[in-house]
Amino acid sequence: MAKDIYHNLVKEALILEGWTITHDPLFLPLTKKKLAIDIGAEKWIVAENGSQKIAVEVKSFTTISYIHEFHHAFGQWEFYKYLLAEQESDRILYLAIPKDVYQDLMLEPKIQSFLEKYQVSLIIFDTSIPIITQWKS
Repeated sequence: MAKDIYHNLVKEALILEGWTITHDPLFLPLTKKKLAIDIGAEKWIVAENGSQKIAVEVKSFTTISYIHEFHHAFGQWEFYKYLLAEQESDRILYLAIPKDVYQDLMLEPKIQSFLEKYQVSLIIFDTSIPIITQWKS
């Protein structure tokens, strides 16, 4: 399975924030095909006396049309969320996107409304250094 160009950068950023990478990739149940979310991670939350689990689908948005890639990424995210709910309903699915894509596309009012309606959780990351600039749930 091919990894996104920012896969390792996002993985390193998660580790720097205290996440333990539990899956790379996180395989999902499908009858004859292999299907996987890019990264599975877990973080111990002392205040809650337990752990938080996430799954992260990394997207680079490297083509000329951000909106085309957004359509593809959202369809993939929605299908993964459906499958994840059956396998690990306690794991939150995030779509990891570059900071410039967030600023250029995701701040559009109609896109914001769409993200809220479908409860798309985002990780916004810097493409030059392993840092997560924002978590949007």
